[in-house]
Amino acid sequence: MTERADGSRARTAPGRGARELARAPGRFTTTAASVTGVPGRVALVSKPLSLPFDPIARADDLWKQRWGSVPSMAAITSIMRAHQILLAEVDSVVRPHGLTFARYEALVLLTFSRAGELPMSKIGERLMVHPTSVTNTVDRLVRSGLVTKRPNPNDGRGVLASITERGREVCDEATRDLMAADFGLGAYDDEECREVFAMLRPLRVAAGDFAAPGEA
Repeated sequence: MTERADGSRARTAPGRGARELARAPGRFTTTAASVTGVPGRVALVSKPLSLPFDPIARADDLWKQRWGSVPSMAAITSIMRAHQILLAEVDSVVRPHGLTFARYEALVLLTFSRAGELPMSKIGERLMVHPTSVTNTVDRLVRSGLVTKRPNPNDGRGVLASITERGREVCDEATRDLMAADFGLGAYDDEECREVFAMLRPLRVAAGDFAAPGEA
């Protein structure tokens, strides 16, 4: 099923070409977008696929034959695959420190604050995640002794998360390892990383993450 712009749903079939791709040597797992053109319906795998062809390029060719050229399909599938590769990479780097990348980001955010503590709501806002995710992340850090929580004296219902000395040490250690690993982006040089950042920025502005200069 796919969702139309008006919210209604239409049934789609992958067709012979997509079925052929799904039966490719190695029986790899990939996004549904690279098989059927419907992003996000099948979980990605992070391990090297070692395929004799680029499955996203193959899907792009099949898509052109069936529905015409839609470069955005290949682009979003590549971005989703890149996200999974990078998340697996950075998680493997911080795992020896007892962290996930999400927990590492929370620690970094707390180290950036003047007092080493922030309201839980502010952490969710800065990390751009749901409040439930913030609670789970911070609670894991609390259990690890890297963060403490206390009532916010300026908000009767609010909670402050504070980084501990051990939390600062772990954050510094993990940061050194991530920097040594180029945050998983060793395939790109500094200028290419800046280009990636600049290329994705309009998407984030359009999504309302922040107001670009002149649009505030």
